[in-house]
Amino acid sequence: MLEKKSLTQEQLGELVGVKKAQISRLENSIGNLTFETVLRILNALGAKLRFKLEI
Repeated sequence: MLEKKSLTQEQLGELVGVKKAQISRLENSIGNLTFETVLRILNALGAKLRFKLEI
């Protein structure tokens, strides 16, 4: 997704408020990801999140 937005990991980290190393770990599925961080990344990328919960 970063390639589509022409952002480096460092640039995305700056937009989200995290370090480049954390973005790298997230891309490589190494490390924990909070929902808050997901929302911040989506916001920085101009993306939307939709989900449907059925019980």
